[in-house]
Amino acid sequence: MSLARRLIAAGFSDLEKGERFLAAPELEGLDQEVLFAGLQLAANPDTALQSLVRLIEKHPALRKLAAAELETSEPLYRVLGASEALGEFLIRHPEHLDAFEVTASPEPRAADTAVLRARLLQSVRADPKSARPVAGLLGQEGYEALRTAYRRGLVELAVKDLCAADPLDFLPAAGAELADLAGAAIEAALAVSRAEAAEHFSAAEVADVGLAVIGMGKCGARELNYISDVDVIYVIESELEDSRANTIGTALASGISRAIMSTGREPGLWEVDANLRPEGKSGPLVRTLASHESYYARWAESWEFQALLKARTIAGDTDLGARYEAAVAPLIWSSAGREGFVESVRSMRRRVTEHIPAEEEQRQIKLGRGGLRDVEFTVQLLQLVHGKSDESLRRRDTTSAIAALSAGGYIGRSDAAEFDRDYRYLRLLEHRIQLFQLRRTHLMPVQEASLRALAKSVLGPFSSERPKPDALVDTWRRTKRSVRELHDRIFYRPLLNTAAMLSSEEARLTPEAAQGRLAALGYLDPQGAMRHIEALTAGVSRRAALQRQLLPILLGWLADGVDPDGGLLAFRRVSEALGTTHWYLGLLRDSTAAAERLCHVLANSRLIADLLEVSPESVAWLGSDKELVPLSFEAQWQEIASKMSRHAEPESAMRLIRLIRRREILRIAIADSAGLLDQDQVGTALADTDRAAVLGALRVAETMVTAEEPLKTHVLVVAMGRQGGREIGYGSDADVMYVHRGLPGVPDEEAQNQAAQIVGRLSNLLTQPLRPAILAERVLAVDADLRPEGKSGPRVRSLDSYAEYYRRWSLIWEAQALLRARPMAGDDELARDFVALIDPIRYPAELSEHDGREVRRVKARVESERLPRGADPARHLKLGRGGLSDVEWLTQLLQLQHAGRYPELRTTSTVEALEAAAGLGLLAEDDVDVLLRSWRLASRIRSANVIWTGRASDLLPSSRRDLEAVARWCGYGQGNAAALEEDYLRLSRRARGVFERVFYGQ
Repeated sequence: MSLARRLIAAGFSDLEKGERFLAAPELEGLDQEVLFAGLQLAANPDTALQSLVRLIEKHPALRKLAAAELETSEPLYRVLGASEALGEFLIRHPEHLDAFEVTASPEPRAADTAVLRARLLQSVRADPKSARPVAGLLGQEGYEALRTAYRRGLVELAVKDLCAADPLDFLPAAGAELADLAGAAIEAALAVSRAEAAEHFSAAEVADVGLAVIGMGKCGARELNYISDVDVIYVIESELEDSRANTIGTALASGISRAIMSTGREPGLWEVDANLRPEGKSGPLVRTLASHESYYARWAESWEFQALLKARTIAGDTDLGARYEAAVAPLIWSSAGREGFVESVRSMRRRVTEHIPAEEEQRQIKLGRGGLRDVEFTVQLLQLVHGKSDESLRRRDTTSAIAALSAGGYIGRSDAAEFDRDYRYLRLLEHRIQLFQLRRTHLMPVQEASLRALAKSVLGPFSSERPKPDALVDTWRRTKRSVRELHDRIFYRPLLNTAAMLSSEEARLTPEAAQGRLAALGYLDPQGAMRHIEALTAGVSRRAALQRQLLPILLGWLADGVDPDGGLLAFRRVSEALGTTHWYLGLLRDSTAAAERLCHVLANSRLIADLLEVSPESVAWLGSDKELVPLSFEAQWQEIASKMSRHAEPESAMRLIRLIRRREILRIAIADSAGLLDQDQVGTALADTDRAAVLGALRVAETMVTAEEPLKTHVLVVAMGRQGGREIGYGSDADVMYVHRGLPGVPDEEAQNQAAQIVGRLSNLLTQPLRPAILAERVLAVDADLRPEGKSGPRVRSLDSYAEYYRRWSLIWEAQALLRARPMAGDDELARDFVALIDPIRYPAELSEHDGREVRRVKARVESERLPRGADPARHLKLGRGGLSDVEWLTQLLQLQHAGRYPELRTTSTVEALEAAAGLGLLAEDDVDVLLRSWRLASRIRSANVIWTGRASDLLPSSRRDLEAVARWCGYGQGNAAALEEDYLRLSRRARGVFERVFYGQ
């Protein structure tokens, strides 16, 4: 193989330079096979080769290590290929090449913190055992010694990091060691600073001033990068007069920065940043503990407590640092209760993203969308909100915090695993990018050679492949998308706003706190509610932990309903029905709407609560508006037809049909409660559900009858009344008429008998009890009383019989009833013929004066005879003054009078007919507006009665509690029951005025 091909295979980018360096005299005599084997381990073999040649030039003895077996030389090649900057350091300080004289471990251990501290202090000739060490080396000599010792530590860490079998697994240990190394460097810098301060102040005064260095950010959390600002806060303590102590303390703090980052022969390490201190750059560099406490108690902003989450003593007086940590801890864990805390954290995250320069936005690993900040803000917000009551969450580093949040059920296990993996991967990219030149950067490289080296460097030592740059970029982008999706879903949970406002006692759900809170929230039976809470939260299971997390929030949302006690009981039953179902409690925790919607319906609707208890899997719909969109008639019928094809037994088929109807009523009711449907859409959706069930029952009935004899006739079910107008509510029956037409050659009597059997079975199939019973079902009662001759006439007639009847005996009330006739189920051709038959009857060319008088006479009779005894006409929604009957009779009179001339009026819908009447000038628009508002509100109240109690009622409730529940369903705010009552009575009075003026001509 040619040299050029070998260079390409080894991963070189600059072949010409590679050949030139391979020919360098420093490498003369080295076995090229061994050399190439070592260079193939390097992430960037170009850099590794160049650094190796320069190092051998300075330190020829390195040839021996370079030519050794891979087991011995691996650390050398991996470090030189991953970090040009460490290669430069070793060129400056070849005496530290012995750092490579170690055996690489696939499972390395992090260095001991005390050992690192002692080594850095000894580098400046300070005594590690002293309470307040003072360096023996000052000025540039001390700075250089400190920085050299620090970078020696970096080399040792890089060997462990780059040779670890799983870089992602070792990442937290690498971050911790980097933080410990930084803390040790600051400790040594403080020792140098004390020695320098003694040249300006007396040694006794300097010794009297205690200084604790509090690490913030990644250093405080022990998850530091290879190169990063080290955020600090300085706390002092002294017996000296305050101003003198502050002066000396400031000198010590300034000396630390000077030792770490001033210019010198050995370059500075990183910036020591004290801007997170109270008042930032405007505040004093050092403060006493009392001054810190005073500031945080009175002036600190929310973001400062988020920053303090990472606070940890990293150098200086450990006792003083421990007292500082103890003093700020209660403030940190109570900060989430501050007004607007959650939103302030969210706003800060948005601001960070907004301030990214446009040219960097797509390259950001740290600050951009899907970057490290998304993970950190999400985790920290959850810690601050829930950590006040759950001490297991009080972790500084991100990976431990994610694990604790997962263990406590605050993040789903799969989400936590994904979040942890994504975070580690992004941090690993950041580490490898920074390690190369020890430059503070968070940007993805763009040059192909850099991307190729990075792709190799993130793999473990057991991988021999060299991924293409595109593969690396694709993985990074997938990771960003994953992080952003998790961030958006968890960071913006609505539960967080509510949880943040709970006290620690409320959040812990202790019996004493819960009992008092339940009573304060308005639970009528706090002891009974407490029994439900104890049943839900008992034990050590993950389910119980999730319930303990959710219930303090849900109790408040349930209390916002009219019946919180009933709502909590229903919640317990739903929770127990779902048992250990993996998705249920996670949905309530993570969804933007599910938990609040569930509490709303359980505490405000007995109908929905009953349905959810027997169909608990339907809770899954609450998290998605898409799932709550009512199924169309076509979709329902397709599902019914599919199930009927697999279940030939009539009872089995009807069970499935009725279960589908129960399920869809529940879906419509939940969508209605969530404000996703208006009253007209509710009526249409319920009518589609009834239609699908009736069609299914008709097909089952036909199958049962034709199992004993051949099919002799086609049957049509015609919807009448509000069912025909598709304007039904949750408590509506199905008013119908039955039509049949015998098949050719079948005697009329035989066809009539079979049709009677079919419709008889149809009604029974929809209403008869099943075994086992369908729980919480709202049985669809089929009422055929609007047929010709009413109850006295045959239940089903042939099309010809209808034609004969309407020709000879039809009365005006029957023509009026036909205005809302709409084919519902059965033979399509028969439906078209029936509509053609009745259209001339219901849309006459002219309404005679006699028939007009008859309509008015019958209406007056209905008002006087059908209104229940003792009912208040002003409060009866159907037959009362200005109620549904007034609006519908007025509409139907206009249709009888004018639909023969105006096709726009030929509709079964009250709303469409009234709007058409306004368009034709038959009614004033203001009058139509009053009629429609009154009609819709009455319809809404009727539905609300069923939703609230589970029973149908045509009365506006008189009970304040019932009226409150109905008002809530009708969209009125809490405590506005009287407003609903006033609105309905006012609207119905105005509607009655329009009715009397137009209908009776008054």
